[in-house]
Amino acid sequence: MKNYSDELFHQELSNAQKEITEVNTRTERRLRFFEIDVMPAIIGVVAQQDQVKDESESKVQLSEEEIAERRKVDFGQVLPIEDVEQVIDLADSITRFPCGCRFITTGKTDKRYCFGLGIDKQGVLGKFPDAASSLEILSKKEAKKIFREYDNEGLIHTVWTCIAPYVGILCNCDRDCREYKGYIEKVGLPAFFRAEYVCQVDSEKCKGCRSCMKQCQFGSQFYSSVLSRVYIDPTRCFGCGVCRAACPNDAISLVPRGEVPEAANIWLKKTPK
Repeated sequence: MKNYSDELFHQELSNAQKEITEVNTRTERRLRFFEIDVMPAIIGVVAQQDQVKDESESKVQLSEEEIAERRKVDFGQVLPIEDVEQVIDLADSITRFPCGCRFITTGKTDKRYCFGLGIDKQGVLGKFPDAASSLEILSKKEAKKIFREYDNEGLIHTVWTCIAPYVGILCNCDRDCREYKGYIEKVGLPAFFRAEYVCQVDSEKCKGCRSCMKQCQFGSQFYSSVLSRVYIDPTRCFGCGVCRAACPNDAISLVPRGEVPEAANIWLKKTPK
């Protein structure tokens, strides 16, 4: 719970954190996020910083130490819908706002896939009066309903830090998300961990309809024509669980990652070494 607290949010950063983030406080970091990512998606004008190629698309290989440094700033993790709802229950306020990623990648404004945690309690909204009509304060029930709708659509749920370990944002990602596109599609720099789970198919329940395959955005599902069954490769699965929403036979379940030897220690790589 301390990772969601106002006390941590307002805590002064260490010298090492200041050097990495180039800000003095998480408040400053969050305001910069609104200025660079949220406001452009509201007003339809690209921020100057976004005219530069996003580093997530870089093919430069980082050392484990350099990746660890990235994780200290803004890093994410995939969450299944059950864990999303637990995060929502922990948050003291939930604000839905337009997605800067979608604006940059598609040119579409006011696409509301991002949810800030604790934003209205911290007075951030008051600093952006022109954005008031585009920022929605949601109840926990409303937020959960929207996330369930996104789950049915096949959007991947992710949670993000605002200078770790503070938890600040819930997102819903697909190929139009810059972090997904750069990391998964373009095989760029790591941006988020896999979930704490992997998906498994119950071969007795699976009828081979392949409805789940259209939901998977990580290429982890394969179909056997001989057996008329779907198979999920645990070494490719990110554990998002959205494939379950499409299965009419309740044939897919989540299993703790640690209980699957092939996937237990795979968090950032697309395939095992």
